Amino acid sequence: MRVRLVTALILVVAISQLQTIPVAATVLAAAVTVAVMSGIGGKAWLRMLHVETFMILLFVTLPFTVPGRAVLTIGPFDASAEGFTRAAVIACKVSASVLTIVVFLGSVEAMRLGAALHSLRVPEPIVRLFVLTVRYLSVIGGEARRLQEAMRARAFRPGSNRHTWRSYGNLVGMLLVRALDRAQRVEEAMLCRGFSGRFPWQKPPRLSRSEMGFMALATTAAVLITAADRL
Repeated sequence: MRVRLVTALILVVAISQLQTIPVAATVLAAAVTVAVMSGIGGKAWLRMLHVETFMILLFVTLPFTVPGRAVLTIGPFDASAEGFTRAAVIACKVSASVLTIVVFLGSVEAMRLGAALHSLRVPEPIVRLFVLTVRYLSVIGGEARRLQEAMRARAFRPGSNRHTWRSYGNLVGMLLVRALDRAQRVEEAMLCRGFSGRFPWQKPPRLSRSEMGFMALATTAAVLITAADRL
């Protein structure tokens, strides 16, 4: 697990430093190929749509804010080629980074990921906060969906009016109250099971030769990606 976490971190850091479209597009194509070959589920691809929606906003706004050679004019606003280029590079980098994280860590349980972070000497409070947040984020999401269903059952229809904003404010307030109540129950349950402020992590096994070789291969790939981008 440590190897997968460190490998994903190395590759994401390398991808985030890319500056040219050819290399960024090649890395994105490679990430998509690996994701398809690894057989990630349909839910993971659906979550990618949220990322791509943000990328559309980049293509709509960034070309009009980056100075350069104008290629499109809409009224008083000029869209520059440099802006489109920067938006394309950012879109490729973000999409490739998200796919890399999904491939390496998408199917990992929160406790296993927490154990890997602990073995890498990440401070215990940060690990504990991360594990509890990941485990109960879906629970809070379920509470929000139930509250929204209750609002729809009472014939609530959102609109641009004071009633809608007041209803959403009540929704957020009730969600915070239920989340606090859930947190108190979880804390009491953990204390009943002897929780003393630290999770009982097992001692991680030593890295095998294959794991070390895999990390070396990932590091080499990261160096090659960076070198190809700079040439």
